[in-house]
Amino acid sequence: MNYWLMKSEPDVFGIDHLMKMPKKTEHWDGVRNYQARNMMRDEMKKGDLVFFYHSNCDEPGIVGIMTVVREGYPDHTAFDPKQKYHDPKSDPENPRWYMVDVKHKRKLKRTITLKELKEYADTELEDCPLGRKGNRLSSMPLSERQWDFILSLVCFSCIDSMAICSRLPICCARRRAAE
Repeated sequence: MNYWLMKSEPDVFGIDHLMKMPKKTEHWDGVRNYQARNMMRDEMKKGDLVFFYHSNCDEPGIVGIMTVVREGYPDHTAFDPKQKYHDPKSDPENPRWYMVDVKHKRKLKRTITLKELKEYADTELEDCPLGRKGNRLSSMPLSERQWDFILSLVCFSCIDSMAICSRLPICCARRRAAE
């Protein structure tokens, strides 16, 4: 299993939008960065867990958890001139851009803010792409260790159920042991 963080502006498509979609599932379209595209096309797999991150807002940060439910396939918005993310150089026969489908798993009771995450940039999240200066990727990989640590930030205070994933009790146990 892989772990990811995917960013979206909440006024364009936020976690509340995803929760209102049929089956709480939607395609993650409009990615127009080759590195992020390659990850979506080649590395994101069905069942992978994803932090939903609200960006470009008053309080950017992680607001929920999603699951990848469909692996990379051509982003149809690139072919349609009426779409915001149209790319005239993308061709259905040789697609340039890809997307995945994600499903809402859990909305956190509080945002794990970018400011809070940066407090750990020199320790637990030292190698996390989110903390790097100038990182503008909309999708980024996380290590299992980074996922566990970020999840531990929410275990006691903002998850209303132990049903986030099978790993949560382990994560909570690690946090309790560290306190």
